[in-house]
Amino acid sequence: MIRVGAVGDVHLGEDSRGLLRPALEKVGEHADVLLLAGDLTRHGTVTEGRVVADEFSGLPVPVVAVLGNHDHHSDQPDEITRVLRDAGVVVLEGETATFDVNGQSLGVAGVKGFGGGFAGKCGSAFGEPEMKAFIQHTMGIAESLESALGSLDTDVKIALTHYAPVPDTLRGEPPEIYPFLGSYLLGEAIDATGTDLAVHGHAHFGAEQGMTPGGVRVRNVAQPIIRSAYTVYCVEPAVAEV
Repeated sequence: MIRVGAVGDVHLGEDSRGLLRPALEKVGEHADVLLLAGDLTRHGTVTEGRVVADEFSGLPVPVVAVLGNHDHHSDQPDEITRVLRDAGVVVLEGETATFDVNGQSLGVAGVKGFGGGFAGKCGSAFGEPEMKAFIQHTMGIAESLESALGSLDTDVKIALTHYAPVPDTLRGEPPEIYPFLGSYLLGEAIDATGTDLAVHGHAHFGAEQGMTPGGVRVRNVAQPIIRSAYTVYCVEPAVAEV
């Protein structure tokens, strides 16, 4: 059993220093790894990134993160990534991280994700250049996620995104904004690669639990949803049939 701690959308600002740290100090008693599902800052500034780094550095478990749309707002995602990595946080964008947990291997593949909508009610790469660019951006990110997940050969495989891969976890959000909250292409990437769990944020008024069409558990860990410093999910490696 691997215990996966996760939270997203903490939106830390310059006045947030020390806000989460007391609850994080004992995370090792409850989780084997901590996943951060994007929107770690309010406005995507390097100063805010340093607050995030201070909150999540030096914890007793590995910390793996993706960035969210807020973390891109000030056009400094590379600088924020560097600050977090310097503090020991693993930041993924089309990349993977693997860990040994009590003799079992855990693999995490992460991307920010993007919008576009869901099967039957989604945008397409057709028409104006702006629309084509929007959808092609999502397509590229989904392909990156599928490639990263497919490269993992671990006992447990987790997809970490900011945007949602399914509409299930958006229940409670206005349907009109679903295309800006996620894309079915992310879900297809997850289903194509034998993934055990998908974790995302972004949907503050959505639902915690969902599932891909292929049966993969999806969890929305936006802090306004889980209402805690982090939540924990237990994942068991699949047992091969003899």
